[in-house]
Amino acid sequence: MSEPLKTRREREKQARYDTILDAAELVFSEKGYERTSMDDIARTASLSRALLYVYFKDKAAIQRGIMLRAGHSLFRRFEEARQTADNGLAQIRAMGESYYRFYLEEPDYFSALTKASTAMAEADESQAEEMLCSKSDLMELMVGAIELGLQDGTMNRDRINDPVQTALYLRGALHGVILLCQSEMGEGNPEFPAEQLIRHTMDMLTSSISA
Repeated sequence: MSEPLKTRREREKQARYDTILDAAELVFSEKGYERTSMDDIARTASLSRALLYVYFKDKAAIQRGIMLRAGHSLFRRFEEARQTADNGLAQIRAMGESYYRFYLEEPDYFSALTKASTAMAEADESQAEEMLCSKSDLMELMVGAIELGLQDGTMNRDRINDPVQTALYLRGALHGVILLCQSEMGEGNPEFPAEQLIRHTMDMLTSSISA
C-alpha cells in the first residue's frame, strides 16, 4: 500500500473514531450513560451499527474512549498552567486552579475521569495502556513542578520525601474537596461557599509544602 493511501485511510479511520466519540458524548449528555444504547450512538453518528462495532466492542469501550479524551484535555490544561508560572510552588498552585476550572467548564469530562480507575480494569490491553499513559503524563507534570520547587527553594525539603507521593496527596485532597462541593451543590444548597472552600483548600495545600 502506498504511503499517501495509507495516510488517507488512517485519517479516515481517525475521523470516524472521533465522530463516534462526539456522538456518544452528545447522547450520554442528553440521555445518560445507562439509558443510551449502541443504536442511539450509531444513529447520532450516522453510521451503521455493524460499523460502530468495528471500532468499539461495546458501550463501555466507547466510554473509555471518552475518558481518554478527558485525560488529554486535563493534560493540556496542566501543561498550560505550568507555563504561566516561574517557580515550582506557583506551578502547582496554577495546576490546582486549572483542575477546578476543568471541573467547572468540562463537568462531563471531570466525571469521566473520576470513574477512570475502575474502568481501566475492564479495558482491553491497548485501551488500558493508553489510559495508563494518560494518567502517567498528568503525574509527570505535577511531579516535575514539585521537583522544580525543591530545586528553586519554594518547597520544603523536610516535608517532601517523595515527589510522587506528594503529587498524589495534592491531587487527591483537592479532588476530594471538589467532590464535596459537587455533592453539596447537587443537594440543592446554592449557598454552599464552593469557591471560597476551593481557595482555602489550595491555600492550605500549598502552605503545607512551601518553604
